[in-house]
Amino acid sequence: MVSLNQRSINESKPEKIIAQSKIWVNDVIVRLNICPFAKAEVQAQTVHYRVVSKSSFNDYLETLWQECVNLDTNNDIATTLIVFSDSNMDFDEYLDLVEFSEQKIASEGYEGIYQLASFHPEYCFDMQEPQDAANFTNRSPYPMLHLIREADIEKALSTFLKPEMIPERNIEYTRRKGYQHMQGLLESCYDAKNE
Repeated sequence: MVSLNQRSINESKPEKIIAQSKIWVNDVIVRLNICPFAKAEVQAQTVHYRVVSKSSFNDYLETLWQECVNLDTNNDIATTLIVFSDSNMDFDEYLDLVEFSEQKIASEGYEGIYQLASFHPEYCFDMQEPQDAANFTNRSPYPMLHLIREADIEKALSTFLKPEMIPERNIEYTRRKGYQHMQGLLESCYDAKNE
């Protein structure tokens, strides 16, 4: 597994981090159909990427708030991926950030307007082994918070047959592909050149 520390060289290169994140979105999320709604937004180029350098949780939460405001005022952006370049943010620390971020969304009056999805290179679901390939449905090249308009989620779900089956399908698919295959896809994201 590629550790976060091996990526520390990219902390000052947001262009490369965005390029690597885009490869992950295209090659894992879209191509493997992990999120059936992502393809249209990628093709329309309505996904906004915001790279955040190592900082304090308060600064991270301020960035989250700024991106909520950005979505409020910019209809050309469908969704935002906040990418954290901190090579020392382990999964437990990241889970704390997710919890604080959800509290921030609620305290700023954005509950029911925006929803968070969470991704991390070491993501591991409760009650699952780290080597379970199903974890790759939420493993990404860097720690990320995905900020999504709830209205868009509801609209997309209304046109999708059995949306409640998406997580089960993803788990089955990634397990069938296997840990080594999924790890290889994730690692290949780091080969990106700057855009």
